[in-house]
Amino acid sequence: MSRTDYFHDPMAPTANSVVPSVTAVVRNDAQDVLLIHKTDNNLWALPGGGHEIGESIKDTVVREVEEETGIRVEVMDVSGLYTDPGHVMAYDDGEVRQQFSICFRARPVGGALRTSSESKEVRWVSLDDLDDLDIHPSMRLRIDHGLDTSRTQPYIG
Repeated sequence: MSRTDYFHDPMAPTANSVVPSVTAVVRNDAQDVLLIHKTDNNLWALPGGGHEIGESIKDTVVREVEEETGIRVEVMDVSGLYTDPGHVMAYDDGEVRQQFSICFRARPVGGALRTSSESKEVRWVSLDDLDDLDIHPSMRLRIDHGLDTSRTQPYIG
């Protein structure tokens, strides 16, 4: 299913749903960050997805990262909460979702890189190469907050 992101766009459609979701800033020993090239919007992003009934939010992070990348992770902490009503995602089935994402920091504990139906490419990206990738501004904000370990409190916005 394709998706279009609207970020503070006056022409954006009105949201008709909210789905709690997660993303994860995962860094390897070289301090590279784990990113996926998404199939739904053709942008680079942190791995993540929707929270499901019957699982803890920590379980959601672990499941989603492994499903999308092949990498098993251990959740470390929360880097931010992203609920900006000015960011909506319109899907081709008519759903228009208001952003509601909790971003975590996590570390890899196993697995091997692989793609999924949601990711056409998965790789460890050097921080020097982030600016060369097509990353949505709201995702870049999450990445920047997740990389900033000097923050003593999670971002809330």
